[in-house]
Amino acid sequence: MEDQIIETLDENGNVVKFELYDIVEVDDKEYALLLPVEDDEAEEIVLMRLTKDGEDYLFETIDDDNEFEKVAQYVESMEDEE
Repeated sequence: MEDQIIETLDENGNVVKFELYDIVEVDDKEYALLLPVEDDEAEEIVLMRLTKDGEDYLFETIDDDNEFEKVAQYVESMEDEE
């Protein structure tokens, strides 16, 4: 599978590149698991909510702490199963 690179803007307006690692569904919503491209040492996965705008996907930060925790726990449970 070809690497899918996603570009987003950080809080300072800088372009940050991520590799799309996986997409998971929690409570009928889709979430992207992203790995930073610039940091080869990075082991931390970035979670973003996916929404559809016509044919395009939008990547949104998860501002709700409860929603973020629910998705993070789901991802951790997936890792435990492997």
